[in-house]
Amino acid sequence: MRGKYNIYIVYYYIVKSKSVMKMLIILTVLLFIVVSYSNFNSSSNTVNNINNNTSSKSVVVINLTEEIDPGSSNMFRATLENINSSYVKAVIINMNTPGGILENMLSMVNFINETEAKGISVYTYVPDDGMATSAGSYIAMASTGIYMGNGSYIGPSTPIVVGGTSLEETHTKNAMASLMESMATAHNRNETAAGIMVENNTAYTESQALKINLINGNYNSLNSMIHGKNLSGYKIVYVNESGYDQFLSFLSNSTVDGIFILLGILAIFLDFYHGSVILSVIGVVLIVLGLLGAELIDASVVGLIFLLFAAILIFLELKTQHGIALLAGMITGIIGIYFLASSYYTSNPGYSPSPFGVSFYLSAILIVILGIILIFYIRKIVKSYKRKNFTGAEALIGTDGVAVNNMPKNENGFVSLDGIKWEAINNGDNINANDAITVIGRTGIKLIIKKKDIK
Repeated sequence: MRGKYNIYIVYYYIVKSKSVMKMLIILTVLLFIVVSYSNFNSSSNTVNNINNNTSSKSVVVINLTEEIDPGSSNMFRATLENINSSYVKAVIINMNTPGGILENMLSMVNFINETEAKGISVYTYVPDDGMATSAGSYIAMASTGIYMGNGSYIGPSTPIVVGGTSLEETHTKNAMASLMESMATAHNRNETAAGIMVENNTAYTESQALKINLINGNYNSLNSMIHGKNLSGYKIVYVNESGYDQFLSFLSNSTVDGIFILLGILAIFLDFYHGSVILSVIGVVLIVLGLLGAELIDASVVGLIFLLFAAILIFLELKTQHGIALLAGMITGIIGIYFLASSYYTSNPGYSPSPFGVSFYLSAILIVILGIILIFYIRKIVKSYKRKNFTGAEALIGTDGVAVNNMPKNENGFVSLDGIKWEAINNGDNINANDAITVIGRTGIKLIIKKKDIK
């Protein structure tokens, strides 16, 4: 009964409490304003700083030192979309990236193509011991010129289709190989070597790539490259990911998105036992952030369906209370997290490299451990609800006593329980002094009683 009572309390506060709903609305509006303002700044300030430099042309250096995702894609969009050859001499991509999401890579390649069409050269520079691997190698190949430092390498470039069939993997590989080869041909590079990076998952060191005409040159520093391309006389404008871009990057991880959604479900589930409301608010925020991230990466509907089934199983635990439904829900949630990155029912062609590594498997293990801990925790709460040894007036519910004075129906009076006098309200038939009574409830410090049934 106590558990059901808490469920009613949570339902009341979540659904009917105006103050909580107002708070949620205010938080949502504030989040929208902050994100919109940050988006505006990241989209406009960079371009304004470049285009307002009317004294001379600029060389724009974009530092691509993170994964390829919606954050880095938005940085490219904000920087390249509105620049023109009147103010910009060249763009240099200072690249050291492990790769990332193919869909965002394709967008970034398109931004490079549009910039070149404006008559602005776009160069890629990979610093000493740096890398232009996986999705990053495609962005480099789209550039007007590729220059690399000592110890750096380019490739491998084979795409990963999570959960896809062999036919889907072959189709994606062929499409990416065709793209890589066409970009190499367009910039007079070794088409065959470019295709091998995709077909055979091959990487080339700086010296190897230069020898086979896959890149255009070697410089031991970015400044050396700028000087070597006769760009040192221009103002250098550096571009990094804005706070908004970093926020997008953080949410553009399928594992993070799935964990947010699963933890949000668990927070709301636990609030059915605590009735604190705060857990429900936190749960709603986590789910919203997870769904926002899922939208950013165009997550698979299959993964979201698995997470929905996980929620159903977890909330089924409220009914069964044996732990099996909760643990099954956690395991189903792990499957859902995995399939968020799959190719089913999504426009995202895949990843390069794979989005899964040690962190995903550690997260899966921790989620299972968390489920086991919650099972024991909830069992402890349920047992506490079933106990009768409460303190104060609540401990007297169900006990018998004697009326001290006459008490008509619905009138107040006093009763004696184990020699202690309590104020009480008669909720049954008329009671006379010294009649046997039974405590059936309480309101505040008053007991609710009725005349004891004599069998």
